[in-house]
Amino acid sequence: MAKQKIVKEEPLEKQLWKAADKLRKNIDAAEYKHVALGLIFLKYISDAFEELYNKLKEDEENGADPEDIDEYKAENVFFVPPLARWTYLISQAKQPTIGKTIDQAMDAIESQNSSLRGVLPKVYARPNLDPTSLGELIDLVGNIALGDAKARSADVLGHVFEYFLGEFALAEGKKGGQFYTPRSVVELLVEMLEPYKGRIFDPCCGSGGMFVQSEKFVEQHQGKVNDISIYGQESNQTTWRLCKMNLAIRGIDSSQVKWNNEGSFLNDAHKDLKADYVIANPPFNVSDWGGDTLRTDGRWQHGVPPTGNANFAWLQHFIYHLSPSGQAGVVLAKGALTSKTSGEGEIRKALIEVGLIDCIVNLPAKLFLNTQIPAALWFLSRNRTNGKFRNRSKEILFIDARNLGHLINRRTRELSDGSVDPTDNDIKQIADTYHNWRNPDGKYEDVAGFCASVPISRVAELDYVLTPGRYVGLSDEDDDFDFAERFATLKTEFAEQLQEEERLNKLIVENLAKIVIPESKEVQ
Repeated sequence: MAKQKIVKEEPLEKQLWKAADKLRKNIDAAEYKHVALGLIFLKYISDAFEELYNKLKEDEENGADPEDIDEYKAENVFFVPPLARWTYLISQAKQPTIGKTIDQAMDAIESQNSSLRGVLPKVYARPNLDPTSLGELIDLVGNIALGDAKARSADVLGHVFEYFLGEFALAEGKKGGQFYTPRSVVELLVEMLEPYKGRIFDPCCGSGGMFVQSEKFVEQHQGKVNDISIYGQESNQTTWRLCKMNLAIRGIDSSQVKWNNEGSFLNDAHKDLKADYVIANPPFNVSDWGGDTLRTDGRWQHGVPPTGNANFAWLQHFIYHLSPSGQAGVVLAKGALTSKTSGEGEIRKALIEVGLIDCIVNLPAKLFLNTQIPAALWFLSRNRTNGKFRNRSKEILFIDARNLGHLINRRTRELSDGSVDPTDNDIKQIADTYHNWRNPDGKYEDVAGFCASVPISRVAELDYVLTPGRYVGLSDEDDDFDFAERFATLKTEFAEQLQEEERLNKLIVENLAKIVIPESKEVQ
């Protein structure tokens, strides 16, 4: 008898994404994300409200009032007015005016909850959004976590919200990278920094992925979520709204996540903040950052950054906001490791000589959605002689992770986290290397082609260039490389390509000769 093939059911979030994407039809992903994510958020706050509402209803004999807004404020639950409750919206889902009904629901929720004012999307009555498809989307979202206890529904909805953010970023491509840092990069930054306790700051926070991952890290390591507090700033208001919803659905206090359109350089929303951790992915190589108006700014302690590139302005902004024992993990364009343009080399030299740079990780290509520019992670520390870790003030750890990761589609790569195969965990490999190097009892060894602990004197000899490949050398596999064989292969390939080029050039000339150009008529 033939064995019956077991078909593994797709995860809930994937099923939902496929269904929601099908309902999207011809609407642009950039627009549709606000439609879908707004409904998921609405379902979340309705579930939380309904759970407390039912408890208060049961306790009416003792004076509880399920319609008293103060009862909800006391429990840190958003109050949902009657015409915005999910049960009401479901009852209206098949009406042609459902778009207008949802917009009114969003307005009603904002009017009763000051922390959500100006945050929720009011995009549902737009003419390009088909009411029938919208009604089907409401039904789809309404079934999320239906079989779960209400206490779990927040986790499920939060997970779905995060998954949708990532999928919309992929669908938008380059524009998606403006609001979303790939999950594997965020996870690597957080795993390496280990933000158990203290103030976490991201001055270019996008949709809040760094904060969500930090909270997850604390929970996974049996810490207390209340031991961390978050501070953020975002210059794109639409992205800031996504961030506020993303954090609210996780129950994370976002009162210190600020928006202004001038941005962190020109209008620092947290001027006096000294953070324990800075985790950030600023935009790469920004030329128009307002540097010409900030030549004497107090943040430039290690050199004035060039007006044509913000990379070293970002680095010094992060350092300025670190507490005396603070640490930072940030993403920067790889060019910042070697650039000497407009004084950047001198700033990098100063950062190295004062002992701020702890570790550099060279990342694989194709990790980021919005750029093909190669990137690296910089880990900075204000106090590398402290008692928490060993004294490493005279050395820098270099990790070359260019060969790690796997393609998830033709254009995008990600680092493995062990969820598919526990033996395949790129994030753990990199993070463990860093922890073993900096911890007093760590068992660290240089690995040829992957990692090297290098004295700052050696970095100075190489003109303060921070490219990991300069220091880690070749792997043992590369040492066995047969140059003569490889050269012969490349020579053959090159000769074949030259022949093909000659053939194509002839073909082009022949085709051009066949084109008949009509005679131009003289103007009388």
